[in-house]
Amino acid sequence: MNFELLKDESRLLIEAELVPMQGTRFQPTGFPDLGAATYQLPGDKTSMLLLESAQSVANRLESTIWEEVAQDVVQPLRGIPYVVVKQEDKVLTNSLLEAHRLNSFYILEGKDRSFFDRLNKELDAPKESPVDFHKLATVLAKYDINSLLHGIFIAKKEIAAGRFKLARALSGFIEARNVGIVSSGGVKNDRVNPSADAKKGGGNIPYHREEYTAEEIKAYFSLDLAQIRGYRLSPEVEDLLIAIALYKIQSFLERGLRLRTACDLDYLSITVKRPVEFALPDLTTLTKALPDLVAAAKPAFANPPVTTVKYEAEEAGKKK
Repeated sequence: MNFELLKDESRLLIEAELVPMQGTRFQPTGFPDLGAATYQLPGDKTSMLLLESAQSVANRLESTIWEEVAQDVVQPLRGIPYVVVKQEDKVLTNSLLEAHRLNSFYILEGKDRSFFDRLNKELDAPKESPVDFHKLATVLAKYDINSLLHGIFIAKKEIAAGRFKLARALSGFIEARNVGIVSSGGVKNDRVNPSADAKKGGGNIPYHREEYTAEEIKAYFSLDLAQIRGYRLSPEVEDLLIAIALYKIQSFLERGLRLRTACDLDYLSITVKRPVEFALPDLTTLTKALPDLVAAAKPAFANPPVTTVKYEAEEAGKKK
């Protein structure tokens, strides 16, 4: 896979045009005490809507490489490093699924301190000296390469006083343009007692809902190539990171656009906005190329690539 056109670029910018899978309405993401995130553009006052936030898209991109049935990464990426947490010999979670990746409570706060101590030793960051982000990137490539794309904050005072932090290299969001509100509603029926206590979930309960229509829906993705080069890792690891990011974007667009019950989208087109000369590989091409890219980057990974951590919950009423 040739990424030569990207070597001098600071960003890879991608846009995809989306439409509702059926009908014209869609349900946007909602925020506590806010609801849908609507706003107006300066100048012409066009009504806009943040259909899916950066944090939500990040979560959805991460989930594209996890195969729930197999309880492993998708086949083309078998061999990449990540951390599995086990409790009483059963898999509890892993660093690919945890919101804070290696900084997960279940990875760093359990009674089993072996991985915490290993991480602390390999990062080797004195409290009163500049932190070495190349060393952080090397350790992340070894144990959880996903963190190099989606960022991490190792918020532990014992490890460089909590100063190890990487921003997302891969990010995305979805916006809708010239939106209109579709107001509707319904009733939750209680077929036993329509006048039962509504506070306890009984009785007939009417509700209001708002959906939206839009002139245009677009997904935007950004891959920070300068940040990836700044890790100062091998060319093989850099190429693998770019390929994983592109696989996640293509997989999300082809398989992950059912965002909510009332928000099922399809994509019409995908366009590279920067650099415009770059030909974006499709999902089939990426799927075929990834195993060789994983193999080429293998020297940077832990051996074996999947690290196991044991987590033992505290007994009720006891503190550490």
